[in-house]
Amino acid sequence: MSDSQKKVGNILSNISPPSELPSFVTTAAVSQPSGVTVDTTQQQSTMEEEQSSRRDPESDPFIPTTFSPAIPSNKDTSTMAGGESDCTETAGSTARTSKDFASMVLNPDPLADALSPITQGGSALFGWMKGAVSNNGILQKVAEKAKSSVDTIVTTLDPQMKEYINSGGDTEVIVASDKDDKVRPIREAFQTVFGKATVIGLSTQTAGIAAQPVGFAAGLKGAEQRINSIRAENPRVDDHLPVVAVESFLVELFPDQWFDAGVIVLFDYAKNILLKTVTQMTPIPLPIVTSIRADTPEDYELKDTGFAITVGSVMAKNLNTPHTEWHKTYTSVSRSEMILSAAKTVATLYKQAVAEYASTLGIAMDPSE
Repeated sequence: MSDSQKKVGNILSNISPPSELPSFVTTAAVSQPSGVTVDTTQQQSTMEEEQSSRRDPESDPFIPTTFSPAIPSNKDTSTMAGGESDCTETAGSTARTSKDFASMVLNPDPLADALSPITQGGSALFGWMKGAVSNNGILQKVAEKAKSSVDTIVTTLDPQMKEYINSGGDTEVIVASDKDDKVRPIREAFQTVFGKATVIGLSTQTAGIAAQPVGFAAGLKGAEQRINSIRAENPRVDDHLPVVAVESFLVELFPDQWFDAGVIVLFDYAKNILLKTVTQMTPIPLPIVTSIRADTPEDYELKDTGFAITVGSVMAKNLNTPHTEWHKTYTSVSRSEMILSAAKTVATLYKQAVAEYASTLGIAMDPSE
C-alpha cells in the first residue's frame, strides 16, 4: 500500500459518524423492503407520539379553554320533579316574581318624604332659590356686580355716559348755576353717595353782592342769594327739591396772606335741612390782591361786600390760561376737583339728615336710597 492511500485512510477514519436525521426525513428516506407489509395507521400513530413528546409546552400557542356551566355546581337540582327542565323552572320563577310585584302596594308616605326637599316651596332647594333672587340674594348681587362692571367699561370708554347711567332714582337736586365746572362735580358727588340721582343746573344771578366777595360772610350771603333767586324765579323748583349753590370768595386768614375758597350751601325747604361747607383753599399772591383792591373804585356801591374785579380774571390773565382753568395751572388741582371733594361731604351729610327726618316721621327708608 502506498503512502498516499494510507493518508487517505487516516483522514476518513478521523471523521465522526453522521448525526441522526429528523424523523420526517428518516420516514421519507427509508424505503421498505419488498414483501413486507406495514400498517399505515400504526406508523402515523407512532409519528404523532414522537412529535408530541418533542413539543415544547411553553412555545405551544394552543391555549386550553375552561367550561363554565350555566348552573353552578353547588346548586341542588334534586328538587326538580317529573323531569322538568331548567327552562320550565326559570319560566315559573319569572311568572311568580311578576305576580308578586303586581300584588305589591307602595306606601306613598316615604316617597313623599323623600321628594319633599325638592317639591315643597319651603324646602332647602326652593328656599335657597327664593333667597338667591331676593333683594339681597346671591343672584341679585351677581346681577348688580355684572351691571356695575358693564357701567364701568362704558364710562371708561365714554366718561360722559356716567351722567346718563347714574341718573334717576328718588333723589333730585337743583344746582343754582349752569356752569359745567360747578354742575358736573356736584352731580358726580350725589350719584356717588346715593347711587342714582338726577342733578340739574339752572342759571341764576346774585344781587346785592360784590363781583368778588371777600370774607366768609360775603361768600355765604352770595350762595344764599343764588338759592333764593332760583326758587323764586323758576317754577320748576318747588319746596320739595333741595337746591345747592356754590360761591367763591377771598379771605385773609393771616396778615397779608389771602386765600381763594368756595362755600357750598344745600337747602331743603320741605325737610328744613341747611348744610354748609367750604372747599379746599388756594393761596393768592399778595400783589394780586393789592391790584384788585386798587382797581376797585372808591364809590363802588357794593364795596362793603368785596371787590369789583374777580381774582379769577386777574390770575387767568397773569397765567395765560382760561378763566376756569387757573386753579389747575397754578396748583395742579382744578376747581372741579375741589368742589367735588366738598360736595361729597354735603351729599353724605344730606343723606344722613334725610334718614333722620324720615325716622322722626316713622318712615322706614332703605339705606341704599
